[in-house]
Amino acid sequence: MKKGELSHLARSGAVLSVRVTPKAARNQVEERDGQLRVSVTTVPEDGKATKAVIKLLAQALGIAKSRLVLTQGATSRDKVFRVD
Repeated sequence: MKKGELSHLARSGAVLSVRVTPKAARNQVEERDGQLRVSVTTVPEDGKATKAVIKLLAQALGIAKSRLVLTQGATSRDKVFRVD
């Protein structure tokens, strides 16, 4: 996905539900049926996959990583982010 392709979702206060697939073949962000799906090649240990998701999602939204706040799902595949 290109940088800023999901910029329409990046309004302040927006809540994003994300389904994460760690250890995927490639890094990608896709919007399917109104839900965001993020695949990362990183392994899910010590928060590495979550950091990779934040980086990839921020790039797709066209915002800084610091504007994304993880509100639920630190150790789950289903995560909820808030855009500040």
